[in-house]
Amino acid sequence: MAVKDLSRRWSQATRALRIDEQKYGNELVRMVQQHSSEGFCAFDDPLESAMFSVLVEILKQRDREHVDP
Repeated sequence: MAVKDLSRRWSQATRALRIDEQKYGNELVRMVQQHSSEGFCAFDDPLESAMFSVLVEILKQRDREHVDP
């Protein structure tokens, strides 16, 4: 539940960003939500869980970009 709250807060914070930056905030929220049920039980801190998920997604994107130039 705490991760959903964090995701909701990040989504609200995204609206406060400049229009050209909102896509990045939305992408971070999507990354957190994508992993919301997988690895979050391994962490006591929802922020740590969210950050771990975002970092995993960033690395996956990096690998896809290196494979698909």
